[in-house]
Amino acid sequence: QVQVVESGGGLVQPGGSLRLSCTTSGSISRLNAMGWYRQAPGNQRDLVATMPTGGSANYADSVKGRFTISRDNAKNTVYLQMNSLKPEDTAVYYCNADINTYYRGRRNYWGQGTQVTVSS
Repeated sequence: QVQVVESGGGLVQPGGSLRLSCTTSGSISRLNAMGWYRQAPGNQRDLVATMPTGGSANYADSVKGRFTISRDNAKNTVYLQMNSLKPEDTAVYYCNADINTYYRGRRNYWGQGTQVTVSS
């Protein structure tokens, strides 16, 4: 079994900051790319940022310069630092992990999502 758990969402005023965390655990032999996606009501789930095991991060144009993705491989954790938040950043944020498991091969996993609301 593999678990993917997000935390750190909440309500913040425009211009504020939040830091999301996503920790993976379980039968993991190798953690490959990890990333963040978001879905606003009535919209599809869109990429926010991704980071491979060793390589450069990739960001959606709408968040470049404001969001930073990072990862701690020793903790199997990925973070999303969100600064200068705007109301249009309001969405449920989902963590995604590409994982080589011990018993089920390579699979893609999603977290349960964490709500981010930017409002005054």
